[in-house]
Amino acid sequence: MTGERSDLTHAPAGKREVEHYVDPQPFDPGSVEELTPEQERFYQASQWQIMWWKFKRHKLAVWSGVVLILFYLCVPFAEVIAPYTANTRDSNHLYAPPQPLHLFHEGRFVGPFVYGMKSELDMTNLKWVFSEDRTDVQPVRFFCSGDPYKFWGLLDADFHLFCPAEGGTLFLLGTDRLGRDMLSGLIYGARISLTVGLVGVAISIVLGLFFGGIAGYFGGIADNVIQRIIEIMRSLPELPLWMALSAALPVTWNPVWIYFGLTIILGLLDWPGLARAVRSKLLSLREEEYAQAAVLMGAKPKRVITRHLLPGFSSHVIASASLSIPSMILGETALSFLNLGLRRPAVSWGVLLNEAQNISVVTVYPWLMAPVIPIIIVVLAFNFLGDGLRDAADPYK
Repeated sequence: MTGERSDLTHAPAGKREVEHYVDPQPFDPGSVEELTPEQERFYQASQWQIMWWKFKRHKLAVWSGVVLILFYLCVPFAEVIAPYTANTRDSNHLYAPPQPLHLFHEGRFVGPFVYGMKSELDMTNLKWVFSEDRTDVQPVRFFCSGDPYKFWGLLDADFHLFCPAEGGTLFLLGTDRLGRDMLSGLIYGARISLTVGLVGVAISIVLGLFFGGIAGYFGGIADNVIQRIIEIMRSLPELPLWMALSAALPVTWNPVWIYFGLTIILGLLDWPGLARAVRSKLLSLREEEYAQAAVLMGAKPKRVITRHLLPGFSSHVIASASLSIPSMILGETALSFLNLGLRRPAVSWGVLLNEAQNISVVTVYPWLMAPVIPIIIVVLAFNFLGDGLRDAADPYK
C-alpha cells in the first residue's frame, strides 16, 4: 500500500471505484479524548440509574409522584388524620354546609378556627337552613383526643391530628344526609379507593407476565390459544362485564370479602393488555444472542424467561402498571356509585358518591360531589407519572 490513498476494492467495468482514505500516521493511544467524569458516570450506570436520571427531568411526573405519596400517607393513618370516624353521625347537622377556616376574628389573630352554626327549619322548602354564628368562635384543636376508634381494627385509641372545639363542630367539607362528616369520609375512603388499584394491578401483572411469557417464548399452539382468549376478553364491553361479575358477589358477604372480590375481578379483567405487551417484547428478545446462549448452555425455559428476558423490559412493565391503576380506581368508583360494589359501613370514594346520585339533591347540596376532586387529582397524577416512567424507560429518548 503506497501513498495516502489506496484502492482497496476493484469495481466492475463501467462503475466508479470506491476509494478509502488510510491515515499513514501511526496510532497514538494518548491522542484519544478522555471521558469527562459525567460521561464516565453515565457509561458505568445501571439501567435503573439511567431511568431515574431521565425520570427526574420530567418535572410534571416528579410532582405527580409527590402528590401520590401524600395521598397514600392517608392510607395507614386514616383514623389519626380524620377529625371524626367515617360513620359518626350528628343528627343536629344533617346536610350541614362546609365550615370555612378563619385565622382572624374582629381584627385579632386567633389561629385556625371556625364559627359555630345556627340552624332553623325552612317550612317552605322543608329543609334545615344553617348560618354562621359570628359570636361563637370555635378554635381547632391539634394533637387531641376525639372520637374513639380501633386503629386498623386492632387497638383502641382516640388520638387525632386535629379535632373540633369542645362541644363544637368541624365540618370543613360539610355533612351528608345522616350528618356524617364528608372530609373524614374522604380520608377513610382513600384507604380502599387507592389500594384497590395496587392489589388489582398486582394480580394483573402476575397473570400478564405468566400468559404473555408463555405466548411470547414458546409461540405455536400456546400462543394461538392465549391470543384467542385475549381477543375474546377484549371484545366484551368492560363496564357491563364488571357490573355482571360484581352483582354476582353475595350481598351477605362482609365488606372485607367484597373488597377482595372486587380487586380480583378488576385484576382478572385487566391482564390481557399487559400480556400482549409482554408477548411482543419476548418475541424480539428471545432471538438475542444472550438468550440463545442461555438456551445452548442448557438453561430451562423458566430460567431463560425469568432471569434473562423479563429483566430486559421490567421498566416497561412498571410504566404499564402505573397507567393501569387509574382505570381500576375508576372501576371501583363506578361500581360503588352504582351500588354494585362496596356498601356502608365500608367507605370508599365511590360509596360517598352514591349519596350524589339524585341530581336534585346535588343542586341543593353541591358539597356531596366533593369525592370527585380527589378522584380527578389521583387519576391525573397516575397518568402523568405513567407518562414520565414510560419516557424514562424508553431507550430511544
